[in-house]
This record gives sequence, C-alpha cells and structure tokens, in this order.
Amino acid sequence: MRTTTRAALATALAPAALGAALLGAGPAAAAETYSITLSPQNDSGASGTALLTAGDDGSLRVRIDAEGLVPGAPHAQHVHGGADMSRDFMCPTPEADADGDGIVSTAEGLPDYGDIFISLTTEGDTSKDSGLAVDRFPVADAEGRVSYDRTIPAAELPEGTLEAIRNLHVVQHGIDVNGNGQYDAEAGPSELDPALPQEATAPADCGMVEGATISHVPEGGVETGHGAVAHDGGASSAPLVAGGAALAAAGVLFGLSRRGARRGERA
Repeated sequence: MRTTTRAALATALAPAALGAALLGAGPAAAAETYSITLSPQNDSGASGTALLTAGDDGSLRVRIDAEGLVPGAPHAQHVHGGADMSRDFMCPTPEADADGDGIVSTAEGLPDYGDIFISLTTEGDTSKDSGLAVDRFPVADAEGRVSYDRTIPAAELPEGTLEAIRNLHVVQHGIDVNGNGQYDAEAGPSELDPALPQEATAPADCGMVEGATISHVPEGGVETGHGAVAHDGGASSAPLVAGGAALAAAGVLFGLSRRGARRGERA
C-alpha cells in the first residue's frame, strides 16, 4: 500500500515540479542596447545616432548612422570615457576652446569626454593605439554620410567596458572649417599629430548614452529623439507563477498524505 501511495505521489508531483522549475528559471539573459544621439561639435553640421549593444557573451556591438560629415574624407571615431565611474564624462561645450581659435580641438575636449577608450576602426585593432589609424576609419560617402556596424569581442574590450557603458561617449572627428570640401592646413596642424591638419582630428559630433536600455531595435537603428524603455521580458512575474506551482504541489502532497492516513486507520 505504501508503495502504491509513493508511486501515486510521484506521478502527481512530477508535472507541478516540472512547471515550477521551468517557470522559476525565467527568460534567458538578453542583450542590452543603449541609444546615443550625436550632436554637432565645432559648427560642423554633423549629426546622427549610435547604438551600443552589450552582448550576453561580453561583446560590444557599435552601430552608427551619421550625416553632415566631410564627403569623401575619412572620419576617425572613438568611444571616449572610461571604466572609472568616479568621473562624470560629458560632451564639451564651446567654452572648452581654451586658445580662443574658434575650434574645440580633441585635446581641449579630452577633460570633458575623457581619453580614447575604444577606436571604432573598420577592421583590426580597436585599442587606443589605433586612435589615428586614418586608413582604417570609415570614409563618408559623396553625401557626407557614414554607416558603421562592428561587433568587438569581449577579449578585445578594455576591462570594465560593459559595466561602465552608461559612462561612455561616441565622438566622430573631421571638420571642414573653410567649406572647401576637404581637409587642409588652413586651421593649422593637429596637436595630436603635426603631420595631420587640425581639421582632420577636431571633433565633428559627440553623444552620450541616454536613459535606459531600449527593448526593441528596428532594422536600421532607432529614430533620434525617441525615448528609450527598459525591457523586462516577464522575469518579474515568473517567481509568482512558480510559487503558485509550488503551492499546488504542496496541496497534492497534503491530500495524498491524508488519504494514506485514512486507509491506515481502516486497515
């Protein structure tokens, strides 16, 4: 009789226990995407949107769609900032123009948006060492547009990148001060490399991570100016449902125990 009762109990509890295990597990971890609106620097007229996606494998996907850049010219672009959460990085204002020449150079902007953290090259190395690898940065098309999409593996990211993602910025460089459609030396040499003109390295646009993660990224990115909504994925309700399943299993156990006791009394 006891063997029969145990078998019935196991059969009754199995579906409830399985349901509790499945529901309690919740959904798998999802990638988180953060939106950045790129706004003009140095009256460049450049603007755009960048998306930073922190992959569940530790990678970082960076997508940029920008316009208003110097047509046919390479544009260095970087993630600035760092994993030092004690600093509050931001895009520089015109007041950062320390020498009063009308251009906020990269060096003048560094105290605000921080040093190069990741070089957003099209291929190869993405470290700070590639900060001026002009031959590996995207070239704007004839309309001054740049579309960029690259996933950087976890092993190639600086330590603490994903944890500090809200403290990071995207900056694109390259302006045309005199409007002749190309980089030239009229604004002087770059303080980063005298072999390059200042126009080639001065910031063209800058943007900071905005608000919460966005739950759905449509093909082609998101429209600038739309609010971002953090995604939940139903995880918050899973413990409650799992708890209900556990209570149901306890009820089955209690009922079978009482039934076994009554049979024992009759015997």
